[in-house]
Formats: sequence, structure tokens, C-alpha cells
Amino acid sequence: MTKGMYESIEVDAPAEAIYAIAADVAAYPDWAQGVSSVEVLAEDAEGRVSEAAFTISGFVKEISYTLRYTHEPPHRIAWEAVPGGDVKQMTGSYEFKPSNGDKTTVTYALRVEPNFRVPGFAMRQGEKQIITSALRGLKRRAEEGR
Repeated sequence: MTKGMYESIEVDAPAEAIYAIAADVAAYPDWAQGVSSVEVLAEDAEGRVSEAAFTISGFVKEISYTLRYTHEPPHRIAWEAVPGGDVKQMTGSYEFKPSNGDKTTVTYALRVEPNFRVPGFAMRQGEKQIITSALRGLKRRAEEGR
């Protein structure tokens, strides 16, 4: 498995608002580049997504996988892939830390091991592309309403 990558971005919105966007997993195809479809499979007692199936138009090929989520509103959302299909292992998270006034620093961490062969350089580039486009999409979505 790769050691993973992370990146941060400052968003002009409060942590609670950004958390709400990130927790609305079913809406990812509306703003997360490359996400073709999301099917919510289960919710927790508070109505938050606890498991969802994704199809991604990927860097290398179309990829399907299922993620299990844990929530710590409004500070963190984490996920782990259910082994099988195109993904052997995947872990990731969004962390939301208030910064200047109503601004929030959002950090996205991701670690992926696909179930198909990908050269190390391409894997790192793929992780970086996923992280960068997700953060930019989340920032755009959060700042649209401000």
C-alpha cells in the first residue's frame, strides 16, 4: 500500500457548513470531479451515510468500490473501503479546523491500494489528482452560497 498523501486548503465558510456538504455523500456527483455515481447503502442512527457504493471515472480506468464512514461532526469524516472489487484497501478523511473568522482549513488525507497493477508514480499522481480536485470542488461548493 502507498503511504498516502494529504493536502489542505482554506475555505471561506464555517466548519459546520463544509462538514454538511462533505457528509452529503449522495450529492458528490454534483460537485466532486470524476464521481460518476453514488448509491447510499446504509445510514447510522443520526441519518448520516455509513456506507456508500461509488463509481469513479478514474485516472487509470473506471473504478467501483464501497466505503464505510465514521463521523465526528463538525470536525472530521473518515472512510475505509470494503475490500473487494477494484480496491484492495483505501482509507481517507476530511478534517475541518476553524481558522480566520468564518474560514476553515480543510485537510483531505487519502491512502489507496488498488486491486490492479498501477506503477508507483501513476498511483501517487492519481492520489494527488483525487485530493486536489476534491478539495477544489468542496471549496467551490461551500463558497457558492456565501
